[in-house]
Amino acid sequence: MERTWWKEAVVYQIYPRSFNDSNGDGIGDLNGITEKMDYLKKLGIDVIWLSPVYESPNDDNGYDISNYRGIMKDFGTMEDFDRMLAAAHERGIRIVMDLVVNHTSDEHPWFVESRKSKDNPYRDYYIWREGKNGKEPNNWGSCFSGSAWEYDGQTDMYFLHLFSRKQPDLNWDNPKVRDEVFDMMDWWCRKGIDGFRMDVISLISKVPGLPDGEVGKNGYGDYGPYVCNGPHVHEYLQEMNRRVLSRYDLLTVGECSGVTVEEAKKYASLDGKELNMVFQFEHMDLDGGETFKWNERKIKLTELKKVLTKWQTSLAGKAWNSLYWCNHDQPRMLSRMGNDSPEYREVSAKMLATCLHMMQGTPYVYQGEELGMTNVPFRTLEDFRDIESINAYHELVGQGVFDSDTMMRYLRYKSRDNARTPMQWDDSENAGFTEGTPWIMVNPNYTEINAREELGREDSVFYYYQNLIRLRHENPVIVYGDYELLMPEDESLYVYTRTLDNEKLLVICNFTEEIRKMQLPEEFRDREGNVMISNYSDFQPGKELTLRAYEAVVLRF
Repeated sequence: MERTWWKEAVVYQIYPRSFNDSNGDGIGDLNGITEKMDYLKKLGIDVIWLSPVYESPNDDNGYDISNYRGIMKDFGTMEDFDRMLAAAHERGIRIVMDLVVNHTSDEHPWFVESRKSKDNPYRDYYIWREGKNGKEPNNWGSCFSGSAWEYDGQTDMYFLHLFSRKQPDLNWDNPKVRDEVFDMMDWWCRKGIDGFRMDVISLISKVPGLPDGEVGKNGYGDYGPYVCNGPHVHEYLQEMNRRVLSRYDLLTVGECSGVTVEEAKKYASLDGKELNMVFQFEHMDLDGGETFKWNERKIKLTELKKVLTKWQTSLAGKAWNSLYWCNHDQPRMLSRMGNDSPEYREVSAKMLATCLHMMQGTPYVYQGEELGMTNVPFRTLEDFRDIESINAYHELVGQGVFDSDTMMRYLRYKSRDNARTPMQWDDSENAGFTEGTPWIMVNPNYTEINAREELGREDSVFYYYQNLIRLRHENPVIVYGDYELLMPEDESLYVYTRTLDNEKLLVICNFTEEIRKMQLPEEFRDREGNVMISNYSDFQPGKELTLRAYEAVVLRF
């Protein structure tokens, strides 16, 4: 397998609004990121994935872009961006931009022009349709509740928005749209950035005719089969690759909802014709249900192992995996898959990190994950800022699907805002994030969970992540080794091997607080293994192993 820097890299996602505020207005900013660059260098990461910092009215926290070549005033100026980029590069850290090109803001000049008249030159930059029988063109529901169509009285037509009504979808079938997007991407590459994370990129090609979808519990049709991995998506990405990506040394990752293993092999083929890798959501959807993600289900370990193993083995030698538990769209993984109680928080955070970082693929660390940050005890709906969460509450409670108390419990468990509260830097007011009033509440546990405390303690979650990242940099077997699952039916232990040439790793993770005994697999019983890393300092190797609560160990043979 060809060895490349982006396969060996560890990526750190920054949600700028919540990372570090340098000017006291309660909102994180670019200068705040620059201030913390040495912290990231100390952690050992190679790449920063920067959530959107472009000009935006902020309907969906920056994922609604009104100017792709300008910086949102909340975050600073282009000069601030250039300074941050230089500071990162000085420390050997690359910057990957969030590319949001399935849709724009309705305040983008293209859309402002598009809605003026049916014959405007920009009309065909977006997806406009006549109504049917005095209603929307089809029955699709938006990701953020309600119809995916918005009526525009100026021309008596509807425009498509798979997300917020302030996020009209671009018409990628129009070559002028592709020209505009590729020119903009090239502009950023010439500026010196190091790659793109591509937001919902699997949705850019829609099936002609836009047929009705199967109606769900919310009363709207499912657009998924008609927009996910659409008819021209690979053609358009190959064009993007030819015209822009192949001309630079970049990391490219596509957020691909609805992606299958077979589709992923096309998106992220090792032949390099499209992207380096994709984000798939199959393991994140295991606790979903009829009402999308709104429930308190726990993910079954056997199901998790089955899904992750499928992706590990099916892409081996054909495409490349992205590895993640957390991002800005998911609740805190520690509260979802681990145990966030004071007794087990740190040991389960380390266990989850071990399980993920020892797999084949490029690992992503979401800000605060390296500290073991947890979900947030939101009190009322007014505490939330996320459009998805607020709209879902009104829709599902309004329709009588859930009562208010039930829906609030689900929001506390699954809302994206759990990941968006301020980074916990120290135990001073507002967790050291800002001297002003934070744009969203700070998790009250910041007095116990914060970077200053962890940097002062050798056995902290921070230093465990630092160690995992160092091991990946030093050991090709972690990056390039073959993966094999052992004990697939075990409900509490996740056990797998990684093999490269004559070196073999045995990874054992206890996902429960129960003590578990297991026999060392037969092939290892007569071999002496060394402990590569463990989240308990006194792990005792032997032919019979006793795994304590949330214990994780990696043995090298």
